[in-house]
Amino acid sequence: MNIVIDVNEKELDVEIKVAGEIDAYTAPKLKERIYSFSEKDDVRMTIDLSDVNYMDSTGLGVFVGLFKNVRSHDGEFKLIGLSERLIRLFEITGLADIIDINSKIEGGIK
Repeated sequence: MNIVIDVNEKELDVEIKVAGEIDAYTAPKLKERIYSFSEKDDVRMTIDLSDVNYMDSTGLGVFVGLFKNVRSHDGEFKLIGLSERLIRLFEITGLADIIDINSKIEGGIK
């Protein structure tokens, strides 16, 4: 399975839409495509995962790295559109207590 990554950048607001599977094969592509945005001071990064149907620990690692980098540059990091399965993955690992995961998308509910 491939991954599709769409980035919409407006000054310090970076909105990223990911579709497909995030696993050991696709996670490096995701990191390569969006990591540079996490290095901007005061960036507000929102990643929409509503079209992600599978993610493994490699994907979690990418998001932990992005989260740490954004926070070290005084930015904001949020994941939206998580399926129940993805929310559970973040909860089981304890990451839901650290990373802002919000299953609601503005204008509607996932």
